[in-house]
Amino acid sequence: MPDFMDDQAVAARVLSHVREGTTDEGGEVWREPVENYRSEERLRRELALLRRLPVPFCPSAALREPGSYVARQAAGVPILALRGEDGKVRAFHNACRHRGAEVASGMGCAKALICPYHGWTYRLDGRLAGVPHERGFPDIDRSAHGLVPVLAQERSGIVFITQSGEPGERDPGEGLPDLIAADQDLIDTHDNEAEFNWKVSLEGSIEGYHIRFGHPETFYPYGYDNLNVVEHCGRNSRVTFPFRRIEKLADVPEAERRIEGRVTYVYHLFPNALVTVLSHHTILVVLEPIAPGRTRNVAYSLARTGGDPAAVETARRDAQFVTQTGAPEDRALAESVQRTLESGANEHFTFGHFESAIIHFHRNLHAALDESDQRAQEARPG
Repeated sequence: MPDFMDDQAVAARVLSHVREGTTDEGGEVWREPVENYRSEERLRRELALLRRLPVPFCPSAALREPGSYVARQAAGVPILALRGEDGKVRAFHNACRHRGAEVASGMGCAKALICPYHGWTYRLDGRLAGVPHERGFPDIDRSAHGLVPVLAQERSGIVFITQSGEPGERDPGEGLPDLIAADQDLIDTHDNEAEFNWKVSLEGSIEGYHIRFGHPETFYPYGYDNLNVVEHCGRNSRVTFPFRRIEKLADVPEAERRIEGRVTYVYHLFPNALVTVLSHHTILVVLEPIAPGRTRNVAYSLARTGGDPAAVETARRDAQFVTQTGAPEDRALAESVQRTLESGANEHFTFGHFESAIIHFHRNLHAALDESDQRAQEARPG
């Protein structure tokens, strides 16, 4: 499994494309049935897959201090991730062992988790610590009533959660570099729902074929029309979106080229997450399917500050530009696609040579769903 190229190799390939008027191309055309964006049965299979695989949940920076936690739904299931007093990240089903209420919500920091329904209290390692009026529960075994754990792993500055798969079944990092460095600070979070299938949104994020027409006044003036570097590492991908200012490196010796601020890297973390590395900040987006035509977008923005307060303000300004310009344009396009699905105009969507990261995604998704179905079949009694 080859690693992603280093910055100098990426710069050399981009500059070659600029000179030749070319771009990275794949070698096949893929036709994805439109029914796979509409089907309740397909969504059920996708959600089962998201619970079996290690998938990004939040950046490690969201759990910086002991007691810090993030609680949200992942693949339709309430999950709670937190950092314990020992510095270890753990995750649990966010369900009290008494009557099932969620013991935490949103983000915060706490010394213990207290269920808002009846006050059952849990330690940061999930153990049941207290039961109000415990005499009403004679012979209760506290050791058997702790929060139910799920597997949590930290890789590349991200917390990955595996709800139902075998521990160690697959390395969640899968060749990824250090995507979110330890000195990056969480500066913003967004959690909103939109009217499109999660795959439609993902597809628009991992190809540059649409930049000229989809972002004519926001991104295109600073970038190129259909010029990308596309790489794969295992089931993950990286798409490089260069800015025109990268051409200033043409006369710089290759070993001395620094491309920070001259490209945007978009990493696709299979199956449903994206890490976008911009000039001054990084964004982790997790696409949570809700229904065939509805998706929750959970986004975490982090500043590369190095302890500099001015860098935080610069990152906030850049993040605001992305949030208020390019993101709404992408959302409008995805919702437009979703509205046409019921028309019958298309039986399949066609992805060509300029959309090889999308083809890589669908090929791996089909294979993973088939594997997941096979495992489920083998696990059934009889």
